[in-house]
Amino acid sequence: MNKYIKIVIAAVLILLGLYMMFFTRNLGWGIVITLLASSPILLFFKNEYILLAFWQLRKQNMEKAAVWLNNITNYQAQLHKSQYGYFHYLMGLTQAQDHPAKVEPFMKKALEYGLNMKHDRAMATLNLAAAAISKGRKQEGQKLLEEAKRLDSAGMMADQIKMMKDQLKMPSMQKHMHNPNMRNRGKFF
Repeated sequence: MNKYIKIVIAAVLILLGLYMMFFTRNLGWGIVITLLASSPILLFFKNEYILLAFWQLRKQNMEKAAVWLNNITNYQAQLHKSQYGYFHYLMGLTQAQDHPAKVEPFMKKALEYGLNMKHDRAMATLNLAAAAISKGRKQEGQKLLEEAKRLDSAGMMADQIKMMKDQLKMPSMQKHMHNPNMRNRGKFF
């Protein structure tokens, strides 16, 4: 649903509540209808699909969270600007297990649009660091890990950051892989 339709619905409910309170003298129903107008206003700033996707993520159900996010067909028309970052953040989280290569653009856009919570920014930065490390960009990965550590003030991601730092210390397998038969080349000819 377009975000501006929600504001129109809220305005109509407020006008109906005022009409019932002042012109028909049904004060109780007027107050109830006016209070009902708060839900479309809330859903203007916090999209219902994003709220449902967060609920499914809390229950560790990535598939259902992806289904709710796929209901948002045009995020710029359906979401308030403050929700753009969270839409991309949630899309990246739901894609992380099945398609890890698709996570990096979503997290970059999420950080570009902005995330309100510090731990969300830390998680997005940590995912970017993982993508950089997996692509062999160790310096960029190191910088992003330091940034994630700085953002993770509660220490919720300390284990993941430590594990990724240990991965950075390990030598790259591509440089050190060799064919064991290459040493014995002279023996065969």
